[in-house]
Amino acid sequence: MEIQQLRVFLAVAEELHFGRAAERLRLAQPPVSRTVRQLERDLGADLFVRSTRSVQLTAAGAALITPAREILAAADSAKAGVLAANRGEAGTVKLAYAGASTHVLVGVLAREVRRVHPGIEFRLNSQDFALPALARVLRGEVDISLGRWDFVPAGVKSRIIVEEHLVMAVPASHRLASQEDVHLADLAGEPLVALPPHEGSVLGDRLLRLSLGAGFDPDIVQRAPDSWTAMALVGAEVGCSLTVSSVAENVTDPHVRFVRVLDETLPIYLRMAWRGDSDNPALPPVLSLAEQVWPGPAHSAGAEQ
Repeated sequence: MEIQQLRVFLAVAEELHFGRAAERLRLAQPPVSRTVRQLERDLGADLFVRSTRSVQLTAAGAALITPAREILAAADSAKAGVLAANRGEAGTVKLAYAGASTHVLVGVLAREVRRVHPGIEFRLNSQDFALPALARVLRGEVDISLGRWDFVPAGVKSRIIVEEHLVMAVPASHRLASQEDVHLADLAGEPLVALPPHEGSVLGDRLLRLSLGAGFDPDIVQRAPDSWTAMALVGAEVGCSLTVSSVAENVTDPHVRFVRVLDETLPIYLRMAWRGDSDNPALPPVLSLAEQVWPGPAHSAGAEQ
């Protein structure tokens, strides 16, 4: 049973006339008659009672009408879905991000994707750290990653979303909690909470650079698996924690205060990254939409290699 056979059958069943069905299908009548006869042979049943004056459906023909319509509708839907996916109007885009600092940004983009491109499924994957998220882009496991990287490898394109600054999260009861800003030297000897050390960690790099530059080794009393946990430990007065301004903007805990760090250091950028050779047709529409909802700093227009 073929799709074209069902189309011809339905035309004849609805017209109850081979000539009118042929005109509707823009075919000659003999091919229409041959197609119906072949379908009857394939099914092993007569679908029509033919006479010189009329064409009538048999019981078998009447039973075929509903499933034939369902099959054709499914075929048309499949074709439309394939064409939409090929045009980037449908498909799946996967994004990896770290929770505490970027969940609000991600929510803004996710809502816009659903509104502007309802045919695109936008899947979110929470990652604890930026480097594994970048590795997932390279392996093709996700289409876009958000993170703070001092460099990206060849073949990966990136764009700055937010330029950030360092802040020190301190307990509300801390002696520095009422200050607007600090130098890292003010934290010499203080117990610190930090994220796990891993290659490419921007915060780990800045903490070590600045503390050594201030003349002391950081006294890390506990490692937190993520920024949410680190802020909870600060609120519990376990120690202070170096973090970024976007965490301060997204964490609301009355037991935690955020104080800007004045020490000069390398710039910190939150970037989005994607593979330049991606063949996912749904990715370009999402990237274009991301440029609108995440325009980035004025001085960072365009993509970086």
